[in-house]
Amino acid sequence: MIPLPQWMRRALYITAVMNILASAAFIPGATALRAVVGFPQASHPLYLSTAGIFVLLFGLGYLWTAMMGRADRMFITLAAVGKLSFFALLVRLWASDALPLRAPLLGSADLIFSMLFFAWLFGSRADTGAASDAFRRAS
Repeated sequence: MIPLPQWMRRALYITAVMNILASAAFIPGATALRAVVGFPQASHPLYLSTAGIFVLLFGLGYLWTAMMGRADRMFITLAAVGKLSFFALLVRLWASDALPLRAPLLGSADLIFSMLFFAWLFGSRADTGAASDAFRRAS
């Protein structure tokens, strides 16, 4: 587990709230909310509920990680790739006229968080490498 800088903790808190609130859009009866964000209206409750559970669980994971002030690189890697993948999916579906433009515009927050997460990953790798080198030299 790697200690988190304050900016990363803030990013995790914000995306935690975003994910927890966004999970409401996947409640099967939330058709009006899905219309506001530009998501398709008709879908089987199993698929909506499954997607909602994953969005909620990641939101809770972001919250827990921010509260603890330490992160596992694998979790942040999954978060970064997941957020980037979701944004890319929204753009692809918008480009094929399957979603309105507001869907990728609203989803651009995921792109921003993905970039922040990748920045932390690359920065923490350098920090971890420098610490490992210092430890090896001291031994």
